[in-house]
Amino acid sequence: MIRESKGNAVAALVLCSLLWSSGGLLIKLVDWDPLAIAGARSALGLVTMLFIAGRPRLTFSLDQVMVALSYSATMVLFVNANKMTTSANAVLLQYTEPVYIILLGRWLLPDEKTGVADWVCVAGVLSGMVLFFFDDLSLQANAGNLLAVLSGVTFAVTALFMRRQKEGRPADSLMLAHVLTFAVSVPFMIRSGPPSAVSLGGLALLGLFQMGIPSVLYGRGIRGVSAVGAAIITMLEPALNPLWVALIIGEIPSSRAIVGGCIILLCVTARTVLKADKM
Repeated sequence: MIRESKGNAVAALVLCSLLWSSGGLLIKLVDWDPLAIAGARSALGLVTMLFIAGRPRLTFSLDQVMVALSYSATMVLFVNANKMTTSANAVLLQYTEPVYIILLGRWLLPDEKTGVADWVCVAGVLSGMVLFFFDDLSLQANAGNLLAVLSGVTFAVTALFMRRQKEGRPADSLMLAHVLTFAVSVPFMIRSGPPSAVSLGGLALLGLFQMGIPSVLYGRGIRGVSAVGAAIITMLEPALNPLWVALIIGEIPSSRAIVGGCIILLCVTARTVLKADKM
C-alpha cells in the first residue's frame, strides 16, 4: 500500500474538517432520539463510504477493532452531548483530543515524537477555542459537557489506532464502526418512530456530507499525517462551526469569538507549515 502524500493528506483533512463542522447545526435540526440519530447517520454514512471506497477489508485485528469501538463511542457520545448542551460546548470539549493523543501516543505510537512546537500549538489552539466560545462555555459541570469530554478521549484513541494502520486501509475500520453504531441504535430508532420531513432531510445531510464523505477523507488523511498533526489540522472544525450558525440562523459571533478563531487558524497554519517535513 502506497502511503498518502503529505500535501494530499493535509488537503483531505482540511476538507474533512469543513464537512464535519456542519454536524452541530444539523444534529440540532433533527428531532429524534440521539442514539437513533447516531445510528441513522452511520447507516447512511456507511452506504456513502461503500459507494466511494468499495467493500471494506475486515481483518478484525486489534487496531481495527479498537478503532471501531472508539469511533462508535465517539459518534454516540458527541450526538448525545449536542442534545444535552450547546453545540459550541460539545465541539470545544471534544477538541481537547490532541492532549490525550500526546499523553497516550508515547506508548501507542512511540515512533512519532511530540515536540515543543506541538505542545505550544495545542496550548494556543485550546486558548483560542476558550476565547472563541467564551460566551457559551458554562463553568457548571453537567452531563452534556462530561459526554463531550469523553468523546474527546475516544476520538483520540480512534486517531492513534487509525495511525497505526497507516500502511493499510484505516477507512475500513471506520466502516466497521458505522456497522457497530447502527446495530446498537436499531432499538432506539424503532422506539422513536418515523422522523419528520425536516428530520429526514437533516439525517440525509448528516449521513452523506457530515459523516460518509468525511470518513473517507479522514481515512486518507491519517495515512500521510501524524496523529497529532491530524488532530491539530481538524481543529479547523470548531472554528468553522459557528460560521454556519451565523450564515444560516443569523447568530453573529462576538469580537472575542472572532479573535479566538483567528488564533486557531494561525496556530494550525503555523504548525502545518513549520513541521510539514515531520508530519
